Amino acid sequence: MKKPSLRKREIVLGVTGSIAAYKAAELARRFQDGGARVTCVMTATATKFIAPLTLSALTGRPAAQDMFDQKLWNMSHLSLAQTADAVVVAPCSANVIGKLAAGLADDLLTTLVLAAQVPVFIAPAMHKAMWDHPATRKNVETCRSYGYRFVGPVEGPLASGASGVGRMEEPSRIVETVAAALSTPAKRVRTS
Repeated sequence: MKKPSLRKREIVLGVTGSIAAYKAAELARRFQDGGARVTCVMTATATKFIAPLTLSALTGRPAAQDMFDQKLWNMSHLSLAQTADAVVVAPCSANVIGKLAAGLADDLLTTLVLAAQVPVFIAPAMHKAMWDHPATRKNVETCRSYGYRFVGPVEGPLASGASGVGRMEEPSRIVETVAAALSTPAKRVRTS
């Protein structure tokens, strides 16, 4: 059976503040290996875990961080949302899941997701206690009710040395999930 292709697809890869942010580099590369064009959007906290230059070098595009960056300004949150075939937030912290559930848009990434009319995939990464917290569980269910698709988290060793559910799904699995979803007829997340 032929694997779904990402050829000529535009993927916005959102990276949030998590130790798993280093996996965004592999994820960007795997999307490109599948034929996609990738634009990375980073939260301020993500830049503490992985350098924007790393993601820019891998994708050949600036890693966008600031909604008001003069070099990128053309209503970047709207233009990125309009040109993307999918938005993938990986890793996605508990903080950003909470913002998305509440409809908050206080940075480029959360504003872009709120404006997106394409499939949004969320790959959580956090400590197991944070994943199990009732507030996180409620936020996840709210995000699912908006049509956001969760990929993971999975069980395994965590950065703290503990083990449990909270580990970000492997990049190869995230790419497979997105490719399979995009190979089916397009559905918009929301309609006017």
